[in-house]
Amino acid sequence: MGILGTCKECNQEYISYEWCKACNVNHFRQNFKNWTSGNDDIDEFIRNAQLSAKSHHRISEWIPYERFYNVKFIASGGFGKIYSANWIDGYIIKWSNKIQNWEREGHQMTVALKSLNNSEDVTQEFIREITLHHKIGDMDAFIVKFYGITQDPETKNYMMVLDYADRGSLKNHLDKNYGELKWNDKLRDLWRIAVGIEKIHEKGLIHRDLHIGNILSFSSKDACITDMGLCKPANNDELKNAENSIYGVLPYIAPEVLRGKNYTKPSDIYSFGIIIYEVISGLPPYHDVSHDKNLAIKICQGLRPKFNTNVPQLIVNLIKRCLDADPLNRPIAKEIKEILWTWRIENNLELIKQIKETEKFNSSQQRLSTSLRLSFESHSEAIYTSRLLNFGDLPSPKNSDDYYDNYGNIISTEFTGN
Repeated sequence: MGILGTCKECNQEYISYEWCKACNVNHFRQNFKNWTSGNDDIDEFIRNAQLSAKSHHRISEWIPYERFYNVKFIASGGFGKIYSANWIDGYIIKWSNKIQNWEREGHQMTVALKSLNNSEDVTQEFIREITLHHKIGDMDAFIVKFYGITQDPETKNYMMVLDYADRGSLKNHLDKNYGELKWNDKLRDLWRIAVGIEKIHEKGLIHRDLHIGNILSFSSKDACITDMGLCKPANNDELKNAENSIYGVLPYIAPEVLRGKNYTKPSDIYSFGIIIYEVISGLPPYHDVSHDKNLAIKICQGLRPKFNTNVPQLIVNLIKRCLDADPLNRPIAKEIKEILWTWRIENNLELIKQIKETEKFNSSQQRLSTSLRLSFESHSEAIYTSRLLNFGDLPSPKNSDDYYDNYGNIISTEFTGN
């Protein structure tokens, strides 16, 4: 008997926990006649996902809408709407010879339903997003889990069935709980995001719209990346026309992309650098200015988000590297992941020393980050939702000579440009 055990139906060794691919392919195939999404492309995607699944983590299903109840609207996005719902059945874990059916986990579980506007006639964008969720997602990738597809019987829009983030976005989590978060909490979330970015990049893909609203927060597993709709292969021809298709949240967009250059893996790293800043400071980037062409110009000229408390220099140095004006100088996701792992898990005496020193200084200067986080006000034209942007005629990106150098790493948040 193999380490994983053997299938009681065919006596072949399982390829993962209680998962016999040969038998399960037959079980899935025999059930094809019992369901249809009403769309050939979606049916083909689900069938291929089921026939190629090497574990229950890789399954996608067609889930009839009547299997959900207590459906509640959560929010609208650029392309559709998000709902929460209770799923009566829960997800497949293995085949049961006893009941001659699939055993399921998470009965009555809460899930998120993500609809795409006008998807009755399924668009390539919808097919791409579900394909990418399936391609990238696995139990260790920290990408939001994708269970399958359903259809709203009233609007006829197709909907993705995803893990429900009980804390909402990481932005919501920071808004509500920043004052209670420990350094290790912040570093753990950042490490998980770095793992997710690494997995995306390992697949030869670029996220293209990384911002804190696209990071979801779970009480059970902390942070996961979502919204793969704009994610595309790194060598995709469409990326050559980035100057006509910049879509995102201005503070998170790399300066070279603002100028019309291609989206790249380093441009994702720049976005992550802004996320690191926000998780550490608790402050939205450039919250006190209008998110307009003037800000885009300043970013290209070297402006970066400012701390108004003292922050460990090791963390400042990592952020500075991620936000370098030259994409070639930015670290790759794997390196960032390894740095964060060391800071979070190992007994990093230098970081511990710096944390103690900064907390002592902040306290003595009445610069407690919690009180600052609670008292900040956002500019009326500071926009943190993804939108189309096309500024044109921006200066060549460069680094500021005094970025995070004045007064150690404490810089006024005052913005003087007009």
